[in-house]
Amino acid sequence: MTLAADRRHGPAPHRPPVRPRNAERPVEFWPTSAIRSALEGGDIATWKQIAVAIKRDPYGRTARQVEEVLENSRPYGISKALAEVLDRARAHLEANERTEVARHVRLLIERSGLKMPEFASRIGVPVDELGAYLAATTSPSAALMIRMRRLSDRFAKAGAGQPPRQPSQQPPHQPRQQPSQRPPRSH
Repeated sequence: MTLAADRRHGPAPHRPPVRPRNAERPVEFWPTSAIRSALEGGDIATWKQIAVAIKRDPYGRTARQVEEVLENSRPYGISKALAEVLDRARAHLEANERTEVARHVRLLIERSGLKMPEFASRIGVPVDELGAYLAATTSPSAALMIRMRRLSDRFAKAGAGQPPRQPSQQPPHQPRQQPSQRPPRSH
């Protein structure tokens, strides 16, 4: 068999975009094969759906599926754009999380009533590191967040005139007595 060049005149025939079998369901419920199919031959509307799902949950199922498809094969055209959407969505989420942590750290410092240098000293970090947490350029570890909360709790209670209690020293729960259950008063 000999193959010859296509001698038809005019533009190449147009192939309609491939719609994944699960197109009627939300993208988050598509199997990885449908994501792969959409990336390889889908249309702009399908790619937008995938991009929206990635932005909504940058570490979710759809984002992981796109990541897997892009690792194993690079569908031409849309792959670079979706890789960029994935990177930007994750960077945006992380920046928002650092900002939220900074807000929480600021509240803990204010609640403790301590000045920043004293607070930093008592949690065992340099003042500039505490400043980086407040500026949302970096985030403290989970263990350090617990240390900050405990320090804030201790000084907030001390400031309110209550002696700080250890968790093991919590008073046992005593149910309130109804007026009819109170012992009679002795006169």
